[in-house]
Amino acid sequence: MTQPVSPPRDAAGKPPSAGRLPVWRGLPARADVRTLSLLGVLAALVVIGGVTRPDEFLDTRNLQLVLTQASVIGVVTVGMTFVITAGGIDLSVGAIVALASVWATTVATQEYGFAGILFTALVVGLGCGLVNGLLVAYGGMVPFIATLAMLASARGLALQITDGRTQIVTVDDVLKLGERDSYVLGVPPLVLVFALVTIAGWLLLNRTTFGRRTVAVGGNAEAARLAGIDVRRQRLYLYLLSGLCCGVAAFLLIVLSGSGQNTNGNLYELDAIAAAIIGGTLLSGGRGTITGSVLGVLIFTTITNIFALNNLQSDVQQIAKGAIIVAAVLVQRRTARTS
Repeated sequence: MTQPVSPPRDAAGKPPSAGRLPVWRGLPARADVRTLSLLGVLAALVVIGGVTRPDEFLDTRNLQLVLTQASVIGVVTVGMTFVITAGGIDLSVGAIVALASVWATTVATQEYGFAGILFTALVVGLGCGLVNGLLVAYGGMVPFIATLAMLASARGLALQITDGRTQIVTVDDVLKLGERDSYVLGVPPLVLVFALVTIAGWLLLNRTTFGRRTVAVGGNAEAARLAGIDVRRQRLYLYLLSGLCCGVAAFLLIVLSGSGQNTNGNLYELDAIAAAIIGGTLLSGGRGTITGSVLGVLIFTTITNIFALNNLQSDVQQIAKGAIIVAAVLVQRRTARTS
């Protein structure tokens, strides 16, 4: 005799209520709470800046400056997000930016014009990324040590090339990109490049096999290897990508400053790591978000701008950044335990 089938019940042992749940009940589950929180923080900073310095902060030129300054470190942060998502770290990004900027602005390089400067910056960035990738992926070195060695070497080589002097750019096509006449609908070209890099990075991480492999390697490298992923080759590609982003950032910095200096990119590695962390990228790997990293960059850049407009000392600014990083890490740990 067929036994009657009992109706499904929820965790409390009660039958589910009939009818569809209201649409608003499902919104919290679908919304990216972290992204919304970052947008809220950014909006609060804009309000603070508008209240403390309304005539200066909300001026169009100042907002363009904030976006332009965020573009350079933002491109570096996109590459750093990929590396951290895969469970690695890159402490050499600032030094690579410095080396690429001074190598691309030597007298010999500038003789080849715009293309020569751009090509040199990209090649130097890729070359440094290749060395990092080979040391980490195939040399078996810990990423912290390998990139720390690159940091020291790249800084030293940049200092040797410049001999401690600033190299002035004389190529008009490069300098014109930093002028207001080259703005597109009021948007600086550097910001447009940053936007393109961000979109490309988001698509690469979220919509391609490369992105899925990156997350898999960061989540569990051994499981990824057993699943057929070439972990070493994937890590090599990631450091190449980070180096390429450094090369792009170096070119943007050349346009922005009109020069090449061995001090360029100072502390970029810390700013990029901090922006990625507060954006939601796990420092242990396995999860990364380009959108969150970009919002993290904008938050830090806005804080710097507000502090500068209010004539506050840089040490207070660094303390504020440190507090934000600690708070972000604590939130990550709390979220991980809850999950």
